[in-house]
Amino acid sequence: MANHKSAEKRIRANEIKRVRNRYQHKTTRTFIKKLRTSTVKTEAVALLKEVSSMIDKLAKKNVIHWKKAANQKSKLTKFVNKLA
Repeated sequence: MANHKSAEKRIRANEIKRVRNRYQHKTTRTFIKKLRTSTVKTEAVALLKEVSSMIDKLAKKNVIHWKKAANQKSKLTKFVNKLA
């Protein structure tokens, strides 16, 4: 258990950040699945823009690695470009 006031505050802050990161990460994964199941190109292009932004935000906050973010965006872009 924490012995200092600042350590107790850090524990509280870390828990809040952990919950927020989990929520944002899970939401992004849900949107990625939604994008992968879409078949209409116009809908997919709009979703891609939103998902790319979400992935960038996760990478910026180090929730996911920046290279993983780049790989995901690349694969999703290829998927959307293949749609007819």
